[in-house]
Amino acid sequence: MKSLVILTGAGISAESGISTFRDANGLWEGHDVMQVATPEGFRRNPDLVLEFYNQRRRQLHTVKSNVGHTTLAQMEKDFNIHIVTQNVDNLHEAAGSSNVLHLHGELLKVRSIKDPNYIVEWPGDLQIGDYDPDGNQLRPHIVWFGEEVPALELAVEWVQKADAVVIIGTSMQVYPAAGLIHYARPNVPLFYIDPKPAVLFDLNNPLEIIPEPASIGVPLLWEKLKKVLG
Repeated sequence: MKSLVILTGAGISAESGISTFRDANGLWEGHDVMQVATPEGFRRNPDLVLEFYNQRRRQLHTVKSNVGHTTLAQMEKDFNIHIVTQNVDNLHEAAGSSNVLHLHGELLKVRSIKDPNYIVEWPGDLQIGDYDPDGNQLRPHIVWFGEEVPALELAVEWVQKADAVVIIGTSMQVYPAAGLIHYARPNVPLFYIDPKPAVLFDLNNPLEIIPEPASIGVPLLWEKLKKVLG
């Protein structure tokens, strides 16, 4: 069975009604990114940061996976699929995808501020005074700006083994995620699904653009891949 790596970004979740966080002015839901998505911001105003993610968590409970998500899950009967997502929602998992790697963390999990390996499911609000077993404050399990991306090494391994790489709903401008496509083996085809695709530079692989939202583009991709990869 041929192996696919799917790189997904905010665009696929936006179709489910999830805010893409950052607007044209670079603000995240009206907040400067340094206030709500950095370790320094958390130390400076933890209440603000916790409430920001509490609101995102509440919103996530009101939405469902869309056709883009569900089609990717259904494609597992034809291909060995690994999803590398920049999204912190659980919509890929809710749709039934088996192999999902979250580069930037997960909204429905929290972790200890002292022990990065203490990670637990957390579907509700997180407050000051919610501690790990050693009495350390819990924080959102989100990779903030300036922090390492622990999942990156595994993502690179997946891309290096892929028979095709698919980009969905991301501008591929945010590193290190944007650099993943350059780990694809020579001649491995790239597919880019986005209604407003960005220009990708320094590609050594054949690229096919499907200028559609994920709910339309992923079903089209499935049909193409059956012919291309058999």
